Formats: sequence, C-alpha cells, structure tokens
Amino acid sequence: MKTEMLDVNQSMAGPAKDTEKRTCFRWVVGVLIFVIYTIAGADRANLGFVLPFIRKEFHMSNAQAGSLASAYLISYAIFQLPTGFACARWGVRKIFTAGMVLTSMFTGLIGTSTSSFLIKVYRFGLGIGEAPVGVGIPATINQWFPPKEKGTMGGVYFAAIKFGPVIVPIIGAMIIQRFSWHAVFYFFAAPGLLLSAVWYWLVKNDPAESPYCSRKEVEYIKSGEAPAKRETAKPKAAVSRGWLDKLCRIRPVKPIETTTGMFFSWNVLGIAIGYFCIVGIVNVILTWIPTYLMQVKGYPIMTMGIVASMPWIGGVAGNLVGGWASDTIFAQRRKPTMLIMSLSTCFMAYAMIYAPNGAMLLSILLFALGFLLNVGYAGFMVYLMKLTTKEKYPIAYALINTFGQVGGACAAVLAGVVLDKFNWDMVFIFIAGYSALCFVVLLTIVEPMKHAEA
Repeated sequence: MKTEMLDVNQSMAGPAKDTEKRTCFRWVVGVLIFVIYTIAGADRANLGFVLPFIRKEFHMSNAQAGSLASAYLISYAIFQLPTGFACARWGVRKIFTAGMVLTSMFTGLIGTSTSSFLIKVYRFGLGIGEAPVGVGIPATINQWFPPKEKGTMGGVYFAAIKFGPVIVPIIGAMIIQRFSWHAVFYFFAAPGLLLSAVWYWLVKNDPAESPYCSRKEVEYIKSGEAPAKRETAKPKAAVSRGWLDKLCRIRPVKPIETTTGMFFSWNVLGIAIGYFCIVGIVNVILTWIPTYLMQVKGYPIMTMGIVASMPWIGGVAGNLVGGWASDTIFAQRRKPTMLIMSLSTCFMAYAMIYAPNGAMLLSILLFALGFLLNVGYAGFMVYLMKLTTKEKYPIAYALINTFGQVGGACAAVLAGVVLDKFNWDMVFIFIAGYSALCFVVLLTIVEPMKHAEA
C-alpha cells in the first residue's frame, strides 16, 4: 500500500519525465490547439453571421459592411510581425495567454456596441488580441511535433479555424431568435478566458520543459532535426517522385537563419503572396455568404444558418485530409496540395455563378468549395518549417500571415465595392481570379528538402 502511494506521489510531482514509456502528451496539446482555435475562429466569424442584422440596424452599404470585417484584419496584420519578434525573443506561453484574454474581452465588447463606429473599434481590438494566437499556435506546433506529424497537425490547426464558422451559424441562429445579435458576442466571449488559463498551465514553450512529457517523447519530437550525416541516409522528402518533383521544383535548401534573409527570399515572399490570395478568398466567403443566402436565395434564418456552415464543414474535412496527405501520400511535400487547392478553387468559384436555388444542392456545392479551398491550406504554414530555423520560424510565419490578413482585409472591402457596382457573378469571378494568381505564384517557388549539411 505504501509503495502504491509513493508511486502516485512521484507521478504527481513529476508526471512523466522519468518513465520508460514514450508518452503522448503532444496530442493533448494538439486537442487544446483545436479547441482554442475553434473558439478564436468563432470570435472572428460571428460578425459575418450577424452582419445582415447589423446592417439593418445601422443602415449600411455593402462597402461599409465590408469595412467592419476589414477592421479586424487590419490590426491583425499590423501586429503579426511585432508578435513574431516577441515570441522569438520571450517565448509563446505568456504572450499567447495575454492574447487569448484580449480576444475574449473585445469579443464581448462588440456585443455592447451602439454604433457601427464602436463595432469597428472593438473589431480592431479583436485583431490585436488574436495576433499572438495566430502566431503562437504554429510556433507551438513547430516545437511540439516531429517533422512527419507537422502536416497532419497543421491540418488540425486550420480545421479548427474552419470549425468555428461551422458552429457560429447554428448557435447564432438560436441565440438571435431568442435574444438579439448582441447576445451572440457575449456567448462566444466566455470560453476563451477559461482556455487561456488552461493553456498557461499545461503548454510550455518547449516540450523538454514540460513535466508531462517523458524523455522518450521529447526525443521523438526532436527526431529528424539533426539526422546522422550518412551518405546513404536521405530525408523522406528526398525520395524521388518523378514528374511531381519536377512540377514542385524540389531543391536542397539550407534553413534561413537571419531575419534579413527572409525578406530577400523569393520562396518566403512567394508563399506570402499566395497566402494573400487564399486568405482573401476565405474572408470573402466568411463575410458575405450569409448575406448572399438571405438576399439572393431568400433563405429564412435557420436555413441560412445551416447552409452557411457548409463551406466550413467542407473546410474542416479539407484541412484534415490535406494535412494528412502532405505528410503521407506526398512524403512531406507541401506544394502538391497547395497547387491542387488553388487550381480547383478557380473552377469552384466559377461554378458558384450557376449555383442552384435548392438548399440541398447548394449545400453540396458549398461543401465542395470549402473542401477544395482548404485541402492545401496547412501547406502554407508547414512549408516555412523547412525554410527557416525554429528560432526564426515565428517571424517567418508572422511575415506571411501579415500578407494574408492584408489580403483578407482588401478582399472583403473589394467584394463590397463589386457588389455595389455590379452583382454576385462578378464577386465569384473576382474569387476565381485571386485563386488563379495564387496558382501561378506557387509554381515559381521551390519545394524545400533538407540541405545536405543539415
């Protein structure tokens, strides 16, 4: 009995460090990432759902409505690089936790708004709060997962941000029917406060610092970072894939070790331009699809809520499948899924011009659009992990995320301007053009594999 009590006390004092078994605590971190980013996704998506009701109350044009969505993206973009530098210098844990608290606070404040100006102010604050979340989670994935799991975990991460818009229309519709659009923001503000405390308690900057990771798990996580220098040993990504490697332009790449080097690397800048386009497309769908379903298709609120969630259900599936495929089917190559995504989205956007009126068929079309738009989304994040060192990765991701959020802000406003001057057909052509530009740019960058001296 005493021996059993001693074992329990030892496990509580140092839960996993000295065990012989390899623990799997990184997947606890993975689940926490999914839950937290689902809430963060809901916090940024709820405005798009309530936008028809806000416009009715404050008498706004399409362009003015688009500027509400862009207020968040502008501040989110501005604070990406400062957050990246802060995370690289002081670690993710404290900065991420503070960001989650601010995110919840500004989400709740939006519900108190009595004018469109106040909504813009609070959405701007929301972008400041979410900047550490957007940079911190990819940096955590880079630290907590081995190379062969990073694509899969990247898919989980981006699936979470798409799962937020899945739950917003369903929960939001029920809240608005019983209360008002203001209550939607109160409901989504609360979980982030609890989750920020859980994150600070459980997730260290490095798995080696965690009492819940055994030494064997830490060694497994860090496997592949410094392989033995043997001529016969090749990284998995170096295994030939013939014509696919020619299309992807696979090359040995030495990780970028300086901040200046990132700004002069076409691979970094090219992936940033591609992300500019893709986030722009996602933000147009996030902001305007609920309005499209009510104005063009004439759906009642509950039907609109269900159909509006379809692109994001497809997005969850696309991210999970795409992340897994890039790790396994494409042997840690990230460009193939990104190329499939950008090319197929061109055709899907054009197909939306001929979208059926029936809710069932339109749901299927929107699901397919969401799936294909997200099948290569994780690639943007994981691609950079071979281009930079772990120390510089937060800055590199902050750089491309800055481009992405600027693209999202511009696209939301431009879509509103297009609607004021033309029609929805031109909005879908606009999306197709953005996706085509992404495809062309992605063709010009290389697919990095480990440098011979790595």
